[in-house]
Amino acid sequence: MGIIYRNYNDRKRENQLIKISNACKRRGYKLFVSNDVKLDYKFKAAGIYVPSYNKTSGFSNFEKKNITIIGSAHNQGEIRRKIAQNCKKIFISPVFQVKKSKKYLNINKFNYLSIGNKVNVFALGGISEDNISKLKMLFINGYGGISLFKKKAGLREADFLKNIFFNTLKR
Repeated sequence: MGIIYRNYNDRKRENQLIKISNACKRRGYKLFVSNDVKLDYKFKAAGIYVPSYNKTSGFSNFEKKNITIIGSAHNQGEIRRKIAQNCKKIFISPVFQVKKSKKYLNINKFNYLSIGNKVNVFALGGISEDNISKLKMLFINGYGGISLFKKKAGLREADFLKNIFFNTLKR
């Protein structure tokens, strides 16, 4: 289980990260900080999260520093970019229908994207208790979400509500 902290504009960001980092350590969760290497180092996070809109290529030296790079993508071009950025895990989204977008991949398009790339793929977007059983039809290493995990017991702390939770499938 892991948490991606991606709250970019809050002035209390470091105070939130102290609480989240401590909670992750207590629970054995991995913490990833979005787009901020300095915060990654400061809070001894497991790695950095590179969102789909980040097109920079300055992540090649992070492997030597034992930093795991994960990212997100919505199409084949973005997946190629994330692979070039040395992302070891890529969230492809949205798999299912979500409120903020009329477009979503569905099972067939998602599998087409995930099979064609030699990278660990995670499903993200629109995952709910109603469709979680459909994840068995996807070629994935895990899945992520916000609303699905907020409903789980013990994950309701206010500090966690702005983050993505993800789970690695055991195969």
